[in-house]
This record gives sequence, structure tokens and C-alpha cells, in this order.
Amino acid sequence: MNSFGIKFRFTTFGESHGKAIGCVVDGVPAGLKIDEEFIQSELDRRRPGKSKFATARKESDKVEILSGVFEGKATGTPISMVIFNKDQKSRDYSNIRDIFRPGHADFTYFHKYGIRDYRGGGRSSARETAARVAAGAVAKLLLREFGIEVEAGVVEVAGIKAKQFDFAYARGSEIFALDPAVEEQQKEAILKAKEAHDSVGGVVLVTARGVPTGLGEPIYYKLDAVLAEALMSINAAKAVEIGNGCEASRLMGSQNNDEIIAEGFASNNSGGILGGISNGEEIVARIYFKPTPSIFQKQRSIDTAGNEVEVELKGRHDPFVAARGSVVAEAMMALVLADMLLLGATSKLENLQKIYNA
Repeated sequence: MNSFGIKFRFTTFGESHGKAIGCVVDGVPAGLKIDEEFIQSELDRRRPGKSKFATARKESDKVEILSGVFEGKATGTPISMVIFNKDQKSRDYSNIRDIFRPGHADFTYFHKYGIRDYRGGGRSSARETAARVAAGAVAKLLLREFGIEVEAGVVEVAGIKAKQFDFAYARGSEIFALDPAVEEQQKEAILKAKEAHDSVGGVVLVTARGVPTGLGEPIYYKLDAVLAEALMSINAAKAVEIGNGCEASRLMGSQNNDEIIAEGFASNNSGGILGGISNGEEIVARIYFKPTPSIFQKQRSIDTAGNEVEVELKGRHDPFVAARGSVVAEAMMALVLADMLLLGATSKLENLQKIYNA
């Protein structure tokens, strides 16, 4: 599937080495101010080629809005956006035209479709996530109207963990590091892997503040379930935790429960979600990213005929995918919350009466 969401729904299109990538965002309320500079600034955060910690592919990621906006406001019709690819080097992939890359989706896509775009992975490439960030920027503009803010940053690199979380600092960090005290160690780990023609994995922390109580659609469209699906759909994501996550399985109920006091909750072990519905606390999620599978070491594989071969990749790849993945995580969190916001608007009869009996 290439679409996500129910009321606030987006569809992405395009391939890594195709002419363009883009998205169509449907369900945007008419009258929402569409800040094109903000949308571009979000894409600038994710775009490649900005530092030695990311792929050297140079893309401006200049977004063009084709429809759904008039005089700076959403018209209520689908907003379509396109980003033209400028720096494809398809020749870098000619040596693996008939060879499956270990750790990539080449093998599974070929067996599913019988057709394989070997140029950078085609549709399975993380290049597609630029379109998600564009859609997520529109979602953020909607959330902004309700005082909801989504932020993310890198909490762990190659086992080197942050002890403090400074989201303002992360926005200016080359690797979106949350903890300035360990950032240099994390950078060294990335560069060490890069010099060895290898890669490292990491963990991203994404949060949302100002989320009202009551967002989420039980039982089969729970906020935490949909959020986990959205975050797991990001390339290289291998696990998602909400709140205490796996740690909750090691605690007693008396330790894990968030006691309720007059001011709200005494703790936030739930990560802001109870029974699949937001409880008014900060929503907290962690995404665990595997090491980038594109490494420049000789590896064993097979070709499309089933013959065993040795493969050595060429091209330009991120040695640490979680860094730019943190921007995508923000976008996916925002898209889920925008969808839940619109769905929640019809959960009570009184809400509809306010609209139609006004």
C-alpha cells in the first residue's frame, strides 16, 4: 500500500532514481494556512549531502505545490506536492543489476513482483521518505493550530546512549544528537564505521506535547498501534517502544502504573497513551534503527538466477540512517496525530451539534 491514514490521508509516489517523488495529502481542512517556507525548511532538515555523517548525494529537495492551495490557504481539496530528483547516479548500481544486496529489500521485492528496479532500490529506497516529510509538514501546520508540538532526536548511536534530552540542541546537531555530552563520541563511532566501509545503528526518541485527552480510536485503530505502524514503516526501523516499552514487562504493576493526582498524572510510564487513547500527557516513542545495509565491504549473495556470488557495492549511502530518520519520525508522528484529531472530532454528538446547529 502507498497510502496512510483515514481522515487525514496521504499517498506517496516515485522512486529513488525516477524523475521525481511526491505526495498527495487529502483531508486537509479548508482555510488552513499553508506555509510553503516551513514545508521547505522541514525538507531541508532531512535532505542528503549536508555533512560527512550522511550520504553524499546532493539533492536540493525543492518542493513544488501543484494543487489544493489558493492564496496561501488549503482549499479542502487534495494538496499535491512534487520533488524532482536531480542527482541520480544510476551507473553506480550497474554492477548489481542481477545481484541481491544483503540486508536490502531487493530479494523480497523481486520475489513479490517479478520486476526489480536495481537503481538504488527503486520504491524501497529511503528517498521516498522525503515525500513523507512534505506531507508531515502539512500535518504539523494543522497541529500547530491546536498547540501540539512534535520533536525528535537521536538518543543512541552504536550503543552510546544520551543521558539528557535537549530537543532544541538536536535541531542544530549534524546527527540530531539529543545530548551534547556524548555527541562527539557518537560522531566518532559513525566516522569509525564509515572509514571501515561499515555502518552503525541507533535509536531515535520522538515526542508530542500539547496533545489533548481523547485521541485514538479503539479497538482496531488505537493511537499507540497506529503510531507503531507508522514508525515501523520507516526504512531500517526494526522496533518501536511506547512509553516504558519493553522495560514495562520487567516491572511490577505498582511500579509501572501512573498514579492520578489533581494536577494530572504523577508519572508517564504509559507514554501518554492508555487503552489506545491519549491521556493528555506527553506522547513518547522510541524507534530502533538497524545499521544501514549499504556497506562497502565484500559480502556473499546470490544473483537472480540463484548462483552464489560475491558483491561489493558502489554509490553513496548514509553510514548512520537514524539521523535523518529522526526527521521522518517527526513527520509520521505528526501525520498520525492529525488523522486522530480529525477522527476524534466526530466522537461525540455534541461536537456535531456545535457545527450543524450553530
